[in-house]
Amino acid sequence: MVQSVDQKPTENAADIGTAIPVVSVPTEFEVAVVKLAPPDTQQQRFQIQPSGRGDIENFDLRFIIQELWQLSDEMIVGAPKWLGGVKVNISARAPSAAVVSGQNGPPVDIDTLIATIKNLIVERFKLETHMEERPINALNLVSVKPKMKPADPDGRIRCAEGPGDHQKDIRNARPILGRLISCQNMTMARFVGMLQGVGSRLHPPVLDASGIAGAWDFTLSFSTVGQLQSGRGGSGEGESSNPAGAGSDPNGAIPLPDAISKQLGLKLEQTSRPVKVLVIDHVEPKPIENLHRIAQCSNIDEGCFPELRRRGSCRFGWRLTSSR
Repeated sequence: MVQSVDQKPTENAADIGTAIPVVSVPTEFEVAVVKLAPPDTQQQRFQIQPSGRGDIENFDLRFIIQELWQLSDEMIVGAPKWLGGVKVNISARAPSAAVVSGQNGPPVDIDTLIATIKNLIVERFKLETHMEERPINALNLVSVKPKMKPADPDGRIRCAEGPGDHQKDIRNARPILGRLISCQNMTMARFVGMLQGVGSRLHPPVLDASGIAGAWDFTLSFSTVGQLQSGRGGSGEGESSNPAGAGSDPNGAIPLPDAISKQLGLKLEQTSRPVKVLVIDHVEPKPIENLHRIAQCSNIDEGCFPELRRRGSCRFGWRLTSSR
């Protein structure tokens, strides 16, 4: 029971700036290598890690733009045909908090890292774009036969990975369902707001057309992009090739739209509406030369090793290497 709460917070202490030092946010990579993937490469990798590392291997440039800019295929307009055929390797490392600010700090924010990779692509491929509104295919969430449980109005509002309170983890019995999300006190407006993050390629944002009022409790289990790809070469995080749902895989994998239909009694329905799209005005088929940020030491006998940065004996310079 809440006994007392103030409408406004208390004033910050006068020395708050020294008590909580500001950690600088990296705006560029310490090392960034962007090059075309060898034509015989089979392995693929798409990893962006809180450690400040980004590794993208053997993905075409169109797919990379879709993922980083959070766009569906239809939301990219004016792209040259080769954009979907040029496979690219990107390996980048952001400066650690110790190098950037001279102190230990938290891991690099993922959104900051993604923005930095986007800037890298713009720079290396001389990418020029603008946004404009055009009618394209989109998704609405509609009601069919809802299977959700009415929520306790006094309960907390949350959606989290894993089983809910006093529930078993279905992933133990069915490992092919790699994602399990438990929601409490969730309105349909909030649910469609989180769908874009859960299903990374449900773009543009889903709109609520369910007409369902109130708040609800439910769980949603579906398969990851890797599990779908192993079944039938699916694309997208928990998504079937048809964003509105096209049946589950023979291996038991369930795309997100199918899970919404079968488990919640709702449906992602395809429609058309005006949406802001990314128009590509210019892009180069090959990246410009790679720039490596390297340590240049004040004492030649010490050598240019990364650990010397912490001793204050190094400064940074740039080295050109071929992008081929």
